Amino acid sequence: MDNLTRVAKVTYKRWKNPDEGGDAAFAGLSDDEVQGTDSEICTVASSSMDSGDRPNSAKSNNTTTEETGTFTVDDALEAIGFGVFQWKISLITGLAWVADAMEMMILSILGPELHCDWSLPSYQVALITSVVFIGMGFGSPVWGNVSDKYGRKVGLTVCMCWTLYYGILSAFAPIYGWLLVLRGFVGFGIGGAPQSVTLYTEFLPVKARGICIVLIGAFWAIGAVFEVLLALWVMPTLGWRWLLGLSALPMAVFVCFCFWLPESPRFDVLAGRREKAMATLVRIAKDNGKAMPQGTLTIYKQTNRGQLKDLFSPQYWKTTLLLWFLWFANAFSYYGIVLLTTELFQAGDLCAETQGAKIEPRCSLECKYLSSDDYKDLLWTTLAEFPGLLVILLAIDYMGRKKSMALCFFMFSLCILPLFACIGRIALTIFIFICRAFISGGYQVVFVYTPEVYPTETRALAMGTSSAIARIGALITPFVAQVLLRRSVYVTLGVYCACGLVAGIASLLLPIETLGRGLQESSLAQEVEHPASAPPSQSYGTTQSTEQR
Repeated sequence: MDNLTRVAKVTYKRWKNPDEGGDAAFAGLSDDEVQGTDSEICTVASSSMDSGDRPNSAKSNNTTTEETGTFTVDDALEAIGFGVFQWKISLITGLAWVADAMEMMILSILGPELHCDWSLPSYQVALITSVVFIGMGFGSPVWGNVSDKYGRKVGLTVCMCWTLYYGILSAFAPIYGWLLVLRGFVGFGIGGAPQSVTLYTEFLPVKARGICIVLIGAFWAIGAVFEVLLALWVMPTLGWRWLLGLSALPMAVFVCFCFWLPESPRFDVLAGRREKAMATLVRIAKDNGKAMPQGTLTIYKQTNRGQLKDLFSPQYWKTTLLLWFLWFANAFSYYGIVLLTTELFQAGDLCAETQGAKIEPRCSLECKYLSSDDYKDLLWTTLAEFPGLLVILLAIDYMGRKKSMALCFFMFSLCILPLFACIGRIALTIFIFICRAFISGGYQVVFVYTPEVYPTETRALAMGTSSAIARIGALITPFVAQVLLRRSVYVTLGVYCACGLVAGIASLLLPIETLGRGLQESSLAQEVEHPASAPPSQSYGTTQSTEQR
Protein backbone atom coordinates (compact mmCIF):
# COMPACT_ATOMS: atom_id res chain seq x y z
CA MET A 1 0.00 0.00 0.00
CA ASP A 2 1.32 3.41 -0.89
CA ASN A 3 2.50 5.31 2.20
CA LEU A 4 1.21 8.60 0.89
CA THR A 5 -2.32 7.56 0.04
CA ARG A 6 -4.24 4.81 1.76
CA VAL A 7 -7.44 3.54 0.23
CA ALA A 8 -9.83 2.12 2.80
CA LYS A 9 -12.91 0.02 2.19
CA VAL A 10 -15.82 2.24 3.11
CA THR A 11 -19.43 1.84 4.08
CA TYR A 12 -22.04 4.51 3.80
CA LYS A 13 -25.70 5.40 3.95
CA ARG A 14 -27.54 6.96 1.03
CA TRP A 15 -29.95 9.78 1.46
CA LYS A 16 -32.16 11.83 -0.80
CA ASN A 17 -30.70 15.14 -1.84
CA PRO A 18 -33.37 17.45 -3.24
CA ASP A 19 -30.73 19.77 -4.66
CA GLU A 20 -29.29 17.15 -7.00
CA GLY A 21 -30.93 15.90 -10.18
CA GLY A 22 -30.07 13.75 -13.14
CA ASP A 23 -27.98 10.62 -13.06
CA ALA A 24 -26.89 9.40 -9.65
CA ALA A 25 -23.28 9.43 -8.61
CA PHE A 26 -22.24 6.46 -6.55
CA ALA A 27 -19.04 5.60 -4.73
CA GLY A 28 -17.91 2.79 -2.52
CA LEU A 29 -19.74 -0.17 -4.16
CA SER A 30 -19.30 -2.19 -7.33
CA ASP A 31 -21.62 -1.59 -10.25
CA ASP A 32 -23.75 -4.73 -9.54
CA GLU A 33 -24.35 -3.55 -5.97
CA VAL A 34 -25.50 -0.08 -6.90
CA GLN A 35 -29.20 0.41 -6.34
CA GLY A 36 -31.32 3.49 -5.97
CA THR A 37 -33.19 6.20 -7.73
CA ASP A 38 -31.97 9.22 -9.59
CA SER A 39 -32.31 11.35 -6.47
CA GLU A 40 -30.12 9.14 -4.28
CA ILE A 41 -26.48 10.19 -3.96
CA CYS A 42 -23.58 9.75 -1.59
CA THR A 43 -20.16 11.30 -1.28
CA VAL A 44 -17.09 9.60 0.11
CA ALA A 45 -14.20 11.65 1.43
CA SER A 46 -10.78 10.28 0.67
CA SER A 47 -8.73 10.02 3.86
CA SER A 48 -4.99 10.22 3.50
CA MET A 49 -3.13 9.51 6.72
CA ASP A 50 0.43 8.56 7.44
CA SER A 51 2.24 8.27 10.75
CA GLY A 52 -0.04 10.78 12.36
CA ASP A 53 0.88 13.48 9.84
CA ARG A 54 -1.68 15.09 7.57
CA PRO A 55 -1.31 18.05 5.24
CA ASN A 56 -2.10 21.08 7.31
CA SER A 57 -0.86 24.16 5.53
CA ALA A 58 -3.31 26.81 4.52
CA LYS A 59 -2.71 25.92 0.88
CA SER A 60 -3.52 22.23 1.29
CA ASN A 61 -6.54 23.09 3.45
CA ASN A 62 -7.90 25.42 0.81
CA THR A 63 -7.27 22.85 -1.90
CA THR A 64 -9.15 20.23 0.08
CA THR A 65 -12.10 22.52 0.55
CA GLU A 66 -12.24 23.69 -3.01
CA GLU A 67 -11.71 20.34 -4.73
CA THR A 68 -13.72 17.99 -2.51
CA GLY A 69 -16.20 20.38 -0.91
CA THR A 70 -15.20 19.17 2.58
CA PHE A 71 -13.43 20.80 5.51
CA THR A 72 -12.03 19.69 8.85
CA VAL A 73 -12.02 21.40 12.23
CA ASP A 74 -8.50 22.60 11.38
CA ASP A 75 -9.79 24.20 8.18
CA ALA A 76 -12.62 25.90 10.06
CA LEU A 77 -10.36 27.27 12.80
CA GLU A 78 -7.87 28.56 10.23
CA ALA A 79 -10.69 30.29 8.33
CA ILE A 80 -12.18 31.78 11.51
CA GLY A 81 -8.79 32.82 12.90
CA PHE A 82 -7.88 34.24 16.29
CA GLY A 83 -10.42 36.65 17.71
CA VAL A 84 -12.79 37.54 20.52
CA PHE A 85 -13.64 33.93 21.34
CA GLN A 86 -9.98 32.98 21.80
CA TRP A 87 -9.40 36.02 24.02
CA LYS A 88 -12.26 34.92 26.25
CA ILE A 89 -11.05 31.35 26.55
CA SER A 90 -7.48 32.59 27.11
CA LEU A 91 -8.60 34.51 30.19
CA ILE A 92 -10.66 31.61 31.55
CA THR A 93 -7.92 29.04 30.95
CA GLY A 94 -5.42 31.47 32.44
CA LEU A 95 -7.57 31.66 35.57
CA ALA A 96 -7.18 27.89 35.93
CA TRP A 97 -3.41 28.35 35.83
CA VAL A 98 -3.56 31.12 38.44
CA ALA A 99 -5.52 28.82 40.75
CA ASP A 100 -3.15 25.91 40.09
CA ALA A 101 -0.04 28.02 40.75
CA MET A 102 -1.45 29.31 44.03
CA GLU A 103 -2.16 25.78 45.27
CA MET A 104 1.41 24.77 44.40
CA MET A 105 3.12 27.91 45.69
CA ILE A 106 1.42 27.55 49.05
CA LEU A 107 3.57 24.48 49.71
CA SER A 108 6.70 26.59 50.21
CA ILE A 109 4.83 28.86 52.64
CA LEU A 110 2.79 26.31 54.58
CA GLY A 111 5.75 24.17 55.71
CA PRO A 112 7.55 26.65 58.00
CA GLU A 113 4.27 27.72 59.63
CA LEU A 114 3.16 24.18 60.47
CA HIS A 115 6.68 23.36 61.59
CA CYS A 116 6.27 25.99 64.31
CA ASP A 117 2.52 25.84 65.05
CA TRP A 118 2.29 22.04 65.39
CA SER A 119 5.93 21.41 66.40
CA LEU A 120 6.42 19.07 63.45
CA PRO A 121 9.79 17.46 62.72
CA SER A 122 11.32 18.20 59.32
CA TYR A 123 10.35 14.89 57.73
CA GLN A 124 6.66 15.46 58.54
CA VAL A 125 6.83 18.93 57.02
CA ALA A 126 8.43 17.49 53.88
CA LEU A 127 5.73 14.80 53.75
CA ILE A 128 3.04 17.47 53.27
CA THR A 129 4.71 18.46 50.01
CA SER A 130 5.34 14.84 49.03
CA VAL A 131 1.70 13.74 49.35
CA VAL A 132 0.64 16.56 47.02
CA PHE A 133 3.05 15.35 44.34
CA ILE A 134 2.03 11.72 44.94
CA GLY A 135 -1.62 12.73 44.52
CA MET A 136 -0.75 14.56 41.31
CA GLY A 137 1.12 11.51 40.04
CA PHE A 138 -1.94 9.32 40.50
CA GLY A 139 -4.43 11.96 39.38
CA SER A 140 -2.78 13.11 36.14
CA PRO A 141 -3.33 9.91 34.08
CA VAL A 142 -6.80 9.45 35.56
CA TRP A 143 -7.97 12.91 34.51
CA GLY A 144 -6.28 12.46 31.14
CA ASN A 145 -8.22 9.25 30.55
CA VAL A 146 -11.47 10.90 31.65
CA SER A 147 -10.86 13.82 29.28
CA ASP A 148 -10.20 11.51 26.33
CA LYS A 149 -13.26 9.36 27.01
CA TYR A 150 -15.87 11.86 28.22
CA GLY A 151 -14.63 15.23 27.01
CA ARG A 152 -12.14 17.95 27.86
CA LYS A 153 -14.76 20.14 29.52
CA VAL A 154 -16.05 17.28 31.68
CA GLY A 155 -12.59 16.25 32.86
CA LEU A 156 -11.46 19.81 33.57
CA THR A 157 -14.66 20.82 35.39
CA VAL A 158 -14.75 17.74 37.62
CA CYS A 159 -11.06 17.94 38.56
CA MET A 160 -11.32 21.63 39.43
CA CYS A 161 -14.45 21.07 41.54
CA TRP A 162 -12.59 18.25 43.29
CA THR A 163 -9.59 20.52 43.99
CA LEU A 164 -11.79 23.36 45.23
CA TYR A 165 -13.71 21.09 47.62
CA TYR A 166 -10.66 19.51 49.24
CA GLY A 167 -8.71 22.77 49.15
CA ILE A 168 -11.34 24.47 51.32
CA LEU A 169 -11.59 21.43 53.61
CA SER A 170 -7.82 21.62 54.15
CA ALA A 171 -8.29 24.93 55.95
CA PHE A 172 -10.37 23.14 58.60
CA ALA A 173 -8.02 20.19 59.17
CA PRO A 174 -7.93 19.63 62.96
CA ILE A 175 -4.75 17.54 63.11
CA TYR A 176 -1.70 16.72 61.02
CA GLY A 177 -3.08 13.41 59.75
CA TRP A 178 -6.22 14.99 58.35
CA LEU A 179 -4.21 17.76 56.68
CA LEU A 180 -1.97 15.15 55.07
CA VAL A 181 -4.94 13.24 53.63
CA LEU A 182 -6.75 16.35 52.43
CA ARG A 183 -3.67 17.82 50.73
CA GLY A 184 -3.16 14.46 49.03
CA PHE A 185 -6.68 14.75 47.60
CA VAL A 186 -5.89 18.32 46.54
CA GLY A 187 -2.86 16.98 44.68
CA PHE A 188 -5.02 14.36 42.98
CA GLY A 189 -7.27 17.15 41.68
CA ILE A 190 -4.39 19.42 40.64
CA GLY A 191 -3.17 16.53 38.48
CA GLY A 192 -5.97 17.40 36.05
CA ALA A 193 -4.95 21.06 35.65
CA PRO A 194 -2.88 20.39 32.47
CA GLN A 195 -6.13 19.43 30.73
CA SER A 196 -6.89 23.15 30.55
CA VAL A 197 -3.98 23.39 28.10
CA THR A 198 -5.42 20.46 26.11
CA LEU A 199 -8.78 22.22 25.83
CA TYR A 200 -7.21 25.58 25.05
CA THR A 201 -4.92 24.15 22.36
CA GLU A 202 -7.83 22.65 20.45
CA PHE A 203 -9.45 26.07 19.88
CA LEU A 204 -6.36 27.77 18.43
CA PRO A 205 -5.35 28.27 14.78
CA VAL A 206 -1.88 27.00 13.87
CA LYS A 207 -0.05 30.34 13.69
CA ALA A 208 -1.25 31.57 17.09
CA ARG A 209 -0.88 28.29 18.96
CA GLY A 210 2.74 28.44 20.13
CA ILE A 211 2.69 32.03 21.36
CA CYS A 212 -0.73 31.68 23.00
CA ILE A 213 0.18 28.59 25.02
CA VAL A 214 3.41 30.23 26.18
CA LEU A 215 1.49 33.35 27.22
CA ILE A 216 -0.84 31.15 29.28
CA GLY A 217 2.29 30.37 31.29
CA ALA A 218 2.32 34.03 32.34
CA PHE A 219 -0.82 33.30 34.36
CA TRP A 220 1.13 30.69 36.32
CA ALA A 221 3.72 33.32 37.22
CA ILE A 222 0.95 35.77 38.12
CA GLY A 223 -0.64 33.15 40.39
CA ALA A 224 2.67 32.43 42.12
CA VAL A 225 3.34 36.14 42.69
CA PHE A 226 -0.21 36.70 43.92
CA GLU A 227 0.14 33.83 46.43
CA VAL A 228 3.31 35.36 47.89
CA LEU A 229 1.61 38.78 48.19
CA LEU A 230 -1.47 37.17 49.75
CA ALA A 231 0.72 35.33 52.27
CA LEU A 232 2.56 38.55 53.11
CA TRP A 233 -0.81 40.13 53.96
CA VAL A 234 -2.59 37.18 55.60
CA MET A 235 0.03 35.17 57.49
CA PRO A 236 1.19 37.74 60.09
CA THR A 237 -2.36 38.36 61.36
CA LEU A 238 -4.82 35.66 60.24
CA GLY A 239 -2.63 32.57 59.95
CA TRP A 240 -2.27 29.62 57.57
CA ARG A 241 -5.92 28.46 57.71
CA TRP A 242 -7.12 31.73 56.22
CA LEU A 243 -4.39 31.52 53.62
CA LEU A 244 -5.59 28.06 52.54
CA GLY A 245 -9.19 29.25 52.33
CA LEU A 246 -8.48 32.48 50.45
CA SER A 247 -6.12 30.69 48.06
CA ALA A 248 -9.08 28.64 46.83
CA LEU A 249 -11.02 31.71 45.64
CA PRO A 250 -9.56 31.81 42.08
CA MET A 251 -10.46 28.13 41.75
CA ALA A 252 -14.05 28.93 42.77
CA VAL A 253 -14.26 31.69 40.15
CA PHE A 254 -12.92 29.34 37.48
CA VAL A 255 -15.47 26.64 38.38
CA CYS A 256 -18.25 29.19 37.82
CA PHE A 257 -16.87 30.02 34.36
CA CYS A 258 -16.58 26.31 33.49
CA PHE A 259 -20.28 26.30 32.65
CA TRP A 260 -19.59 28.83 29.87
CA LEU A 261 -16.77 26.76 28.39
CA PRO A 262 -17.78 24.85 25.25
CA GLU A 263 -16.59 21.32 24.62
CA SER A 264 -13.69 21.00 22.21
CA PRO A 265 -15.02 20.61 18.64
CA ARG A 266 -12.11 18.25 17.98
CA PHE A 267 -13.33 15.92 20.73
CA ASP A 268 -16.91 16.16 19.44
CA VAL A 269 -15.67 15.29 15.96
CA LEU A 270 -13.89 12.20 17.27
CA ALA A 271 -16.91 11.22 19.37
CA GLY A 272 -19.22 11.51 16.35
CA ARG A 273 -21.20 14.43 17.82
CA ARG A 274 -21.55 16.26 14.53
CA GLU A 275 -24.23 18.73 15.60
CA LYS A 276 -22.33 19.83 18.72
CA ALA A 277 -19.06 20.23 16.80
CA MET A 278 -20.74 22.35 14.15
CA ALA A 279 -22.62 24.41 16.75
CA THR A 280 -19.36 25.18 18.56
CA LEU A 281 -17.62 26.21 15.34
CA VAL A 282 -20.55 28.45 14.41
CA ARG A 283 -20.39 30.01 17.89
CA ILE A 284 -16.66 30.73 17.46
CA ALA A 285 -17.25 32.22 14.00
CA LYS A 286 -20.04 34.42 15.34
CA ASP A 287 -17.91 35.72 18.23
CA ASN A 288 -15.01 36.45 15.88
CA GLY A 289 -17.22 38.02 13.22
CA LYS A 290 -16.02 35.59 10.55
CA ALA A 291 -17.79 33.26 8.13
CA MET A 292 -17.63 29.48 8.26
CA PRO A 293 -15.99 27.75 5.27
CA GLN A 294 -18.31 26.32 2.63
CA GLY A 295 -18.56 22.54 2.33
CA THR A 296 -19.13 19.53 4.54
CA LEU A 297 -17.51 18.92 7.94
CA THR A 298 -15.64 15.62 8.11
CA ILE A 299 -16.26 13.64 11.30
CA TYR A 300 -13.66 11.13 12.46
CA LYS A 301 -15.64 8.95 14.82
CA GLN A 302 -13.55 6.68 17.02
CA THR A 303 -14.92 4.79 20.01
CA ASN A 304 -11.65 3.40 21.42
CA ARG A 305 -10.06 6.58 22.73
CA GLY A 306 -7.63 7.27 25.53
CA GLN A 307 -5.81 3.91 25.49
CA LEU A 308 -2.28 3.81 26.90
CA LYS A 309 -1.08 1.43 24.19
CA ASP A 310 -1.76 4.12 21.57
CA LEU A 311 1.08 6.19 23.04
CA PHE A 312 3.43 3.35 22.11
CA SER A 313 2.21 2.78 18.56
CA PRO A 314 5.00 2.52 15.94
CA GLN A 315 4.81 6.21 15.05
CA TYR A 316 4.71 7.54 18.64
CA TRP A 317 6.70 5.24 20.96
CA LYS A 318 9.97 7.14 20.55
CA THR A 319 8.25 10.49 21.02
CA THR A 320 6.49 9.21 24.14
CA LEU A 321 9.65 7.92 25.83
CA LEU A 322 11.65 11.06 25.04
CA LEU A 323 8.83 13.34 26.15
CA TRP A 324 8.38 11.47 29.41
CA PHE A 325 12.06 12.00 30.16
CA LEU A 326 11.80 15.69 29.23
CA TRP A 327 8.84 16.18 31.58
CA PHE A 328 10.79 14.37 34.31
CA ALA A 329 13.88 16.52 33.70
CA ASN A 330 11.83 19.73 33.68
CA ALA A 331 10.15 19.03 37.02
CA PHE A 332 13.35 17.65 38.57
CA SER A 333 15.34 20.74 37.54
CA TYR A 334 12.61 23.34 38.16
CA TYR A 335 11.72 22.30 41.70
CA GLY A 336 15.38 21.54 42.35
CA ILE A 337 16.49 25.10 41.61
CA VAL A 338 13.62 26.42 43.75
CA LEU A 339 14.79 24.32 46.71
CA LEU A 340 18.48 25.08 46.08
CA THR A 341 17.74 28.80 46.28
CA THR A 342 16.73 28.74 49.95
CA GLU A 343 19.28 26.06 50.88
CA LEU A 344 22.25 27.95 49.42
CA PHE A 345 21.07 31.29 50.79
CA GLN A 346 20.73 29.84 54.29
CA ALA A 347 24.12 28.11 54.13
CA GLY A 348 25.88 31.19 55.48
CA ASP A 349 29.45 31.55 54.18
CA LEU A 350 28.98 30.41 50.60
CA CYS A 351 32.68 30.40 49.76
CA ALA A 352 33.45 28.20 52.75
CA GLU A 353 30.64 25.85 51.81
CA THR A 354 31.76 25.43 48.20
CA GLN A 355 35.37 24.93 49.20
CA GLY A 356 34.42 22.40 51.86
CA ALA A 357 31.72 20.99 49.59
CA LYS A 358 29.50 20.29 52.58
CA ILE A 359 26.58 21.94 54.37
CA GLU A 360 25.94 21.02 57.97
CA PRO A 361 22.39 19.82 58.74
CA ARG A 362 20.20 22.01 60.92
CA CYS A 363 18.27 20.81 63.94
CA SER A 364 15.02 19.25 62.75
CA LEU A 365 13.03 20.94 65.55
CA GLU A 366 14.48 24.41 64.97
CA CYS A 367 11.54 26.78 64.52
CA LYS A 368 11.70 29.91 62.42
CA TYR A 369 8.69 31.73 60.97
CA LEU A 370 9.02 33.34 57.57
CA SER A 371 9.84 37.03 57.88
CA SER A 372 8.85 39.83 55.54
CA ASP A 373 12.37 39.69 54.08
CA ASP A 374 11.89 35.99 53.35
CA TYR A 375 8.67 36.75 51.48
CA LYS A 376 10.40 39.49 49.50
CA ASP A 377 13.24 37.14 48.51
CA LEU A 378 10.66 34.54 47.51
CA LEU A 379 8.89 37.16 45.44
CA TRP A 380 12.09 38.12 43.60
CA THR A 381 12.92 34.53 42.68
CA THR A 382 9.33 33.99 41.53
CA LEU A 383 9.61 36.96 39.17
CA ALA A 384 12.26 34.99 37.25
CA GLU A 385 9.36 33.23 35.50
CA PHE A 386 8.66 36.30 33.36
CA PRO A 387 12.08 36.63 31.63
CA GLY A 388 11.87 32.93 30.80
CA LEU A 389 8.53 33.49 29.10
CA LEU A 390 9.97 36.40 27.12
CA VAL A 391 12.85 34.28 25.80
CA ILE A 392 10.48 31.53 24.69
CA LEU A 393 8.08 33.99 23.06
CA LEU A 394 10.95 35.18 20.88
CA ALA A 395 12.29 31.71 20.11
CA ILE A 396 9.42 29.23 19.88
CA ASP A 397 8.06 30.27 16.47
CA TYR A 398 11.50 31.19 15.11
CA MET A 399 13.67 28.27 16.21
CA GLY A 400 10.92 25.68 16.51
CA ARG A 401 9.80 23.65 19.53
CA LYS A 402 12.69 21.17 19.64
CA LYS A 403 15.50 23.73 19.40
CA SER A 404 13.77 26.04 21.89
CA MET A 405 13.61 23.23 24.44
CA ALA A 406 17.25 22.35 23.83
CA LEU A 407 18.26 26.01 24.23
CA CYS A 408 16.53 26.23 27.61
CA PHE A 409 18.13 23.05 28.96
CA PHE A 410 21.62 23.91 27.71
CA MET A 411 21.46 27.43 29.15
CA PHE A 412 20.20 26.03 32.45
CA SER A 413 23.24 23.73 32.65
CA LEU A 414 25.59 26.52 31.60
CA CYS A 415 24.37 28.80 34.38
CA ILE A 416 24.78 26.00 36.95
CA LEU A 417 28.55 25.90 36.27
CA PRO A 418 29.45 29.21 38.01
CA LEU A 419 27.87 27.87 41.21
CA PHE A 420 30.81 25.46 41.50
CA ALA A 421 33.08 28.45 42.12
CA CYS A 422 33.35 30.73 45.13
CA ILE A 423 30.93 33.54 44.22
CA GLY A 424 29.23 36.19 46.32
CA ARG A 425 25.56 36.35 47.22
CA ILE A 426 24.69 38.85 44.49
CA ALA A 427 26.31 36.73 41.77
CA LEU A 428 24.65 33.64 43.23
CA THR A 429 21.26 35.35 43.06
CA ILE A 430 21.83 36.39 39.43
CA PHE A 431 22.84 32.93 38.22
CA ILE A 432 20.00 31.20 40.10
CA PHE A 433 17.61 33.79 38.64
CA ILE A 434 18.83 32.96 35.10
CA CYS A 435 18.65 29.22 35.79
CA ARG A 436 15.05 29.49 36.91
CA ALA A 437 14.16 31.71 33.97
CA PHE A 438 15.42 29.17 31.42
CA ILE A 439 14.04 26.06 33.11
CA SER A 440 10.62 27.69 33.47
CA GLY A 441 10.84 28.56 29.76
CA GLY A 442 11.62 24.93 28.98
CA TYR A 443 8.55 23.91 30.94
CA GLN A 444 6.41 26.17 28.77
CA VAL A 445 7.80 24.70 25.55
CA VAL A 446 7.05 21.14 26.61
CA PHE A 447 3.51 22.27 27.45
CA VAL A 448 3.23 23.57 23.88
CA TYR A 449 4.82 20.55 22.20
CA THR A 450 2.97 17.72 23.97
CA PRO A 451 -0.62 18.56 22.90
CA GLU A 452 0.63 19.48 19.42
CA VAL A 453 2.41 16.21 18.66
CA TYR A 454 -0.33 13.74 19.68
CA PRO A 455 -3.67 13.21 17.90
CA THR A 456 -6.99 14.14 19.49
CA GLU A 457 -7.74 10.52 20.43
CA THR A 458 -4.80 10.40 22.89
CA ARG A 459 -3.94 14.06 23.48
CA ALA A 460 -5.41 14.36 26.97
CA LEU A 461 -3.99 11.00 28.05
CA ALA A 462 -0.56 12.04 26.78
CA MET A 463 -0.74 15.24 28.83
CA GLY A 464 -1.90 13.30 31.87
CA THR A 465 0.75 10.59 31.76
CA SER A 466 3.50 13.12 31.01
CA SER A 467 2.42 15.21 33.98
CA ALA A 468 2.46 12.07 36.15
CA ILE A 469 6.05 11.33 35.11
CA ALA A 470 6.95 14.93 35.96
CA ARG A 471 5.69 14.35 39.51
CA ILE A 472 8.23 11.56 39.91
CA GLY A 473 10.94 14.11 39.18
CA ALA A 474 9.37 16.51 41.66
CA LEU A 475 9.32 13.76 44.31
CA ILE A 476 12.97 12.82 43.80
CA THR A 477 14.48 16.30 43.62
CA PRO A 478 14.16 17.15 47.38
CA PHE A 479 16.45 14.21 48.17
CA VAL A 480 19.06 15.77 45.88
CA ALA A 481 18.58 19.47 46.61
CA GLN A 482 18.21 19.05 50.38
CA VAL A 483 19.66 15.68 51.45
CA LEU A 484 22.53 15.15 48.99
CA LEU A 485 23.43 18.84 49.20
CA ARG A 486 24.40 18.38 52.86
CA ARG A 487 26.91 15.71 51.87
CA SER A 488 28.36 17.33 48.74
CA VAL A 489 27.58 20.62 47.06
CA TYR A 490 29.62 19.66 44.00
CA VAL A 491 27.85 16.34 43.44
CA THR A 492 24.47 18.02 43.84
CA LEU A 493 25.24 20.74 41.31
CA GLY A 494 26.75 18.13 38.99
CA VAL A 495 23.53 16.10 39.02
CA TYR A 496 21.44 19.10 37.93
CA CYS A 497 23.99 20.18 35.34
CA ALA A 498 24.12 16.68 33.81
CA CYS A 499 20.33 16.41 33.82
CA GLY A 500 20.06 19.63 31.80
CA LEU A 501 22.66 18.48 29.27
CA VAL A 502 21.00 15.09 28.70
CA ALA A 503 17.57 16.72 28.42
CA GLY A 504 18.90 19.18 25.84
CA ILE A 505 20.18 16.30 23.71
CA ALA A 506 16.88 14.44 24.14
CA SER A 507 15.01 17.52 22.88
CA LEU A 508 16.97 17.45 19.63
CA LEU A 509 16.31 13.71 19.21
CA LEU A 510 12.52 14.14 19.16
CA PRO A 511 11.37 12.74 15.79
CA ILE A 512 8.64 15.31 15.05
CA GLU A 513 8.88 19.11 14.86
CA THR A 514 5.39 20.56 15.40
CA LEU A 515 6.07 24.16 14.30
CA GLY A 516 3.38 25.05 11.73
CA ARG A 517 1.86 21.56 11.95
CA GLY A 518 -1.91 21.18 12.28
CA LEU A 519 -3.37 19.19 15.16
CA GLN A 520 -4.04 15.59 14.15
CA GLU A 521 -7.45 14.06 14.80
CA SER A 522 -6.48 10.39 14.59
CA SER A 523 -3.40 8.31 13.89
CA LEU A 524 -5.38 5.42 12.43
CA ALA A 525 -6.97 4.77 9.05
CA GLN A 526 -10.64 5.67 9.01
CA GLU A 527 -13.79 4.13 7.63
CA VAL A 528 -16.41 6.44 6.26
CA GLU A 529 -20.06 6.68 7.14
CA HIS A 530 -22.23 9.56 6.04
CA PRO A 531 -25.03 11.15 8.03
CA ALA A 532 -28.09 12.75 6.59
CA SER A 533 -27.40 16.07 4.99
CA ALA A 534 -27.82 19.24 6.96
CA PRO A 535 -30.83 21.45 6.36
CA PRO A 536 -30.49 23.77 3.37
CA SER A 537 -30.64 26.80 5.66
CA GLN A 538 -27.16 25.97 6.98
CA SER A 539 -24.99 27.90 4.57
CA TYR A 540 -21.79 26.38 5.97
CA GLY A 541 -22.69 23.01 4.49
CA THR A 542 -23.35 19.49 5.66
CA THR A 543 -21.51 17.19 8.01
CA GLN A 544 -19.64 14.16 6.80
CA SER A 545 -18.73 11.29 9.14
CA THR A 546 -15.57 9.23 9.12
CA GLU A 547 -16.03 6.44 11.64
CA GLN A 548 -13.32 4.29 13.21
CA ARG A 549 -14.69 0.87 14.08
